[in-house]
Amino acid sequence: MKGSRNSNLKRVIVDFKKLNNNILDLLVEKYPDGYDQDDIITFRNVQNEIVECVEVKTEETLYLVKVSKRLVAAMEDHEEENDYNSDNEIPDQMDDI
Repeated sequence: MKGSRNSNLKRVIVDFKKLNNNILDLLVEKYPDGYDQDDIITFRNVQNEIVECVEVKTEETLYLVKVSKRLVAAMEDHEEENDYNSDNEIPDQMDDI
């Protein structure tokens, strides 16, 4: 019954320029080594243009993120930023000096 559950999801097409950190987190988590041709969904939009996207889901929404060279760079930058932030976290408690 997987298909019936997906049909209730809100579907959103997102350009890389409008990605927020939550969607970038989902992309990096789902495609840690990047996406390849098998991950790309291709369809024609209302203007009959070919659109290529990769898919990420939340509990409520199915996001189709438009593929571009800039998307790859945005995912890599976001992953590097998260790695840097997690490596440089300040401990919650510090020992008394």
